[in-house]
Amino acid sequence: TPRAIKQLVDRGEALGFTIFAIADHIVIPRKFRPVYPYTNTGETDAFDSGEALEPLALMASLATMTQKARLLTSVLVLPYREPVLTAKIFATIDVMSGGRVIAGCGTGWMEEEFEAVSAPPFAQRGKVTDEYIAAFRAMWTSDEPSFAGEFVNISDIYSRPHPVQNPHPPIWIGGDSMAALRRTARLGDGWYPVGISPKHPLNTVPRFAARAQSLRELTAEAGRDPESVELSFWAVWYREDDPVTVDDGSRHILLGSSEQTAEDIAKMAEIGVRSMVFNFLRPSLSQSLDAMERFAAEVMPNAKV
Repeated sequence: TPRAIKQLVDRGEALGFTIFAIADHIVIPRKFRPVYPYTNTGETDAFDSGEALEPLALMASLATMTQKARLLTSVLVLPYREPVLTAKIFATIDVMSGGRVIAGCGTGWMEEEFEAVSAPPFAQRGKVTDEYIAAFRAMWTSDEPSFAGEFVNISDIYSRPHPVQNPHPPIWIGGDSMAALRRTARLGDGWYPVGISPKHPLNTVPRFAARAQSLRELTAEAGRDPESVELSFWAVWYREDDPVTVDDGSRHILLGSSEQTAEDIAKMAEIGVRSMVFNFLRPSLSQSLDAMERFAAEVMPNAKV
């Protein structure tokens, strides 16, 4: 609800949180194949209600509710939305927020939702995403943008105003597959994975470090400076839990005591991670606010970064 969201962001900024992340689903099909990427079975009941605010509309609202925090799509499924209009919406929010937008981008995983919103073919979502990112950059950096691709063509138009951020809002690529790493290496300003994919688990610091090293190598091969790609991390599963052991006997990253969480944050900073997003959503608003308060009191002062 608007009231709950306003309370969360007001308290979040007061506590010193610097990013608010917004997930993306437009509609939820009543039935979809068990291909959810973050469980071993591909099944999930997380979307049973279908209740989700549209992320760009919500981001625009957050721009008026907040003062300093950056606003991140976490992540926007690019093939769902026509790219010229989407680029204009991002640019508008960047202007209205004073330059606080981060365009978190992904390819999507739910084929039935692609069909429901009349998106381009699911099987070609990788190429579509690449073209849309290129189209965004053209729209954001030229008064008279031009781009020619299979899925989008831009010519003979004016595109003003540009975003406040120069050269444009940072583009963070979500995902932990090799395809996502290659896309980040070629096109991304940041890498923003979730650490719980069974196929590519990033549930310990060494595992994340190895994947980050692969990204650096791919970025260099693409002719870009690896240091130009920001490393971020999305702890969507974060809870104040007892330690959890993973398959190699190590403790699961960012699960455990507040002291252990602070230690993990410091270790991630040492390997180049500049920002982390934590999930404080709980069954009630009061519990969510309490989780934020506890993290701010017990973890943030001890996370030496």
